[in-house]
Amino acid sequence: MGRDNKQGQSANKGSLPQTPKNQKIAPNKVSEEFSQEFMTMINSVTKEGKTKK
Repeated sequence: MGRDNKQGQSANKGSLPQTPKNQKIAPNKVSEEFSQEFMTMINSVTKEGKTKK
């Protein structure tokens, strides 16, 4: 037997139910979050490069 192929809108369409509220980022803070992640990656790569020599 097949599953119900309901094509209506979901009640959770406007939210992200899989993301806990304490982990959501405000839209105006997203670029700041990306900057922090990039700096963390850059710092880890430069530390690895210095220790390999």
